[in-house]
Amino acid sequence: MSQNNSILNLLGIEDQNIKILKVDTIFKNNEEWKLIHASLSYPVVRCKNCGFKSVVKNGLRKTHLRLASLNGIRYEMVLAKQRYYCSNCQTTFGAITQLTKPNHTLSRDLKNQIMAFVREGLNGELIARLCHCSASSVRRTIIERIKPHYRMAVLPKHLCFDEFRSTKSIMSFICCDSESHQLVVKLHDRLSPSIIDYFENRYSQAERAQVETVVIDLNAQYQSFIYRLFPNAKIIIDRFHIVQLAGRALDNCRIKLLKTLNKHSREYKIMKTQWRLFHLKQTELNPEKPVYLRGINEYMTKQNAVDLITCKFTEFKAVYQTYQGITQAIHDRNTELLKAVLQDYRTTNTEMDTTIYTLKKNRQAVINSTKYEFSNGPLEGINRKIKALKRTCYGFANQKFFFLRIDCLFV
Repeated sequence: MSQNNSILNLLGIEDQNIKILKVDTIFKNNEEWKLIHASLSYPVVRCKNCGFKSVVKNGLRKTHLRLASLNGIRYEMVLAKQRYYCSNCQTTFGAITQLTKPNHTLSRDLKNQIMAFVREGLNGELIARLCHCSASSVRRTIIERIKPHYRMAVLPKHLCFDEFRSTKSIMSFICCDSESHQLVVKLHDRLSPSIIDYFENRYSQAERAQVETVVIDLNAQYQSFIYRLFPNAKIIIDRFHIVQLAGRALDNCRIKLLKTLNKHSREYKIMKTQWRLFHLKQTELNPEKPVYLRGINEYMTKQNAVDLITCKFTEFKAVYQTYQGITQAIHDRNTELLKAVLQDYRTTNTEMDTTIYTLKKNRQAVINSTKYEFSNGPLEGINRKIKALKRTCYGFANQKFFFLRIDCLFV
């Protein structure tokens, strides 16, 4: 194998019309550069403009092409392209190569390298340093390679709805497929008219009628138009948000009770330092094994610590039992237990009253959470990656470009 072919193979260049002349190493701006001097020429019989056999060679034109880095060093090709002249139509044109697009200086391999870093969620400045180009080139490459989708070819049967904070503290709507976890749409805001217009303008009534389930949080805004968009869909309240709502009511009741207790009492110390015990399942309290509880500095079982509070404060006991009933029903997918907890609840003048009222108001959607396996977990994972992207890139000012960066993560 010739030295020319060896260098071309090393650089991943398949164009055999390129001939390597020499390779120089220079230092510029405290940076090591590899300059690869090469020429590009091939025989041309007919003019590409008029088609006559009147083409002659007409000198060379030097261009600079940026190549992908092999070892962190900047590689640049000084390519002398052959120029051609047609004596019939008196036009000139140059030799072309698949190494880069016409009138572009970044090679395709370098752009592939840029996109590989973009898909890892790195910020533009860091990618520019790694690929030895400008941050503007990184941005242009993203805009060139990633195009926003107008709509999905087939609307999924199971959807998840949520929102995320995009640019300038704007809350944007996001939707994904509950089964494949593929993004369906990102909208610039979460307003009902925007969501309704998107689905009605891009999907027919027959396509929207095939949607079977939609998973949402306890946002009442979504429920107001879901049946309009998807007439046959079942609304499912995300299980995590149900448990979170009940847990927040339990904590509010506990904090309210703490303010009325003596700070030196055992009850205060248990509720202050061992508050996690009240969020444990009944089966995790282990009533037989004593453990050392910090804060109260005593050995006792977890069940005894909980019983010490629930036996003394009946109002808190009712709230605690309601919380345990809800979490157990959600965990075991026990529809009958969940119905019983909602039906048998008696008001306690605490935050739990509001929680039960909210769950009763969305009774069917809450019960559906125990019947179906779908949840907003996939969408929460997507939102977490979006937050990590914003943190890594130090925020975004342009929402359209921000959405392109999100698409890069899930292409």
